[in-house]
Amino acid sequence: MMRFFFGLGLVLAVVGAACGDANEIASTAGVGGGGAGGAPVADASSSSAGPSSGSSNTLGEAFTVTFDTITLMPGEENTKCVVKRVPNDGAIHVGNIHNVLSEASHHLIVYRVKDAAEQTTPFECQPFADLLKPEKGAPLMITQKHDDTLALPKGVSFAFEPGQMVRLEMHYINPTAEPREASASATFYAMPDADVKADADLLFVGNPDINLAPKSKATLGPTFVPVPAQLSDANFFGVTGHTHRFGTKVTVATAAAKGEPDNSVYDVADWQWGEPETVYHDPPFQVPAGGGFQFTCEWNNTSDQKVTFGESANDEMCFFWTYYYPSQGAFVCVHTDQVAGGVNLCCPGNPFCSKIFE
Repeated sequence: MMRFFFGLGLVLAVVGAACGDANEIASTAGVGGGGAGGAPVADASSSSAGPSSGSSNTLGEAFTVTFDTITLMPGEENTKCVVKRVPNDGAIHVGNIHNVLSEASHHLIVYRVKDAAEQTTPFECQPFADLLKPEKGAPLMITQKHDDTLALPKGVSFAFEPGQMVRLEMHYINPTAEPREASASATFYAMPDADVKADADLLFVGNPDINLAPKSKATLGPTFVPVPAQLSDANFFGVTGHTHRFGTKVTVATAAAKGEPDNSVYDVADWQWGEPETVYHDPPFQVPAGGGFQFTCEWNNTSDQKVTFGESANDEMCFFWTYYYPSQGAFVCVHTDQVAGGVNLCCPGNPFCSKIFE
C-alpha cells in the first residue's frame, strides 16, 4: 500500500507503491469544507477593534479565540490542538483573520470544524490530518509569521454559523537550554452580510522529494501539479511559500502543462523562511484551462547532516498554499517521483485519500 503522512502542513513519505498505478491514483480530486454551530461561551472575546493590516472589506465586530500559554522544556518540539467556540451569537461572514504567535510557536493552522464540544486543554494532534476529512471541517488559514493577517478580497468571506467551532493547531519548538512559553490567538472580523458575494477556501500544494546533502545548496523543481477540475474557474488571490530553516527561496507560477511557458505569481525578493511573505493579487489570477501550478524550492544546508522531508522543524519541506474563491472546498495536492513514472494526488475525493491515515 502507499501511505502519505501530512505534518506541519503535510508530511508525505511514500513507503510502497502496491496500491495501484499512478494514473489511477491521480484520476480524481474532491471537495472539502464546512463548519458547525452551537451556543457561544465566555472564554473567548469579542470587540470592535480593527485588524493589524488593511482590508478591502468593511469590517465590524471582532471575535478572538486563544491557544493559551504552555511551557516548553528545553529541546521540546510537538504539535498540539485546542478546540474552541467562537463567541458569535449569530451567523457571521468573516472578512479578515488576524493570527498572533509567540516566539516559540513555529506555525499555526486555524480550522473551521464540526466538533460538538470544546477541548480547551491542549492535546496532541496529527498535523493537517483533518484536511483530508471534510466531514470534520477544513483549514481557514496557515500562519508562520508571528503577526499575520489574511485580508480577503472585497465581497469574499468565510461563513461562520452561530457559535462556530474552530480548532487551533500549533506546532512549537524550543531549541534553547531554558524553558520557553508558546501561545497563539486568532481573531475573526465580521463583515456586513449584504456585502458578501462569494466564500473563500484554500489549496495546499507540495513536493516531498527532498534530499539535501551536508554543506550544500540544492534546488527541487520546477514541479508541475495540475489543479483539481473543480478549481478550473477559481480566482486565486493570495500565495505563500513554505520551507523550514534551510530554505532560501520558493517560487510559484501557473502553466498550461508541465514544461510549458509559465506566468509567475510568487517570487519574493530576499524571501525569508521564518517570515514568508503572502503575495496578494488584485485582480485575482486563474490557472489556464486544464493547467496547474509550477513551483520550485531552494535550500542551503549549512549543517553536517543529510536533510530530508519531514514534519520536524529540523527536517525540510517544499510547499505553498493559495487562497481562492468561490469555494469548492479545501484541497491538498502533491507530486512525488518516489513512485515510478511520478504521481499527482489531490485530496479529499481521490479514492486513495482514505488510505493515508489508516
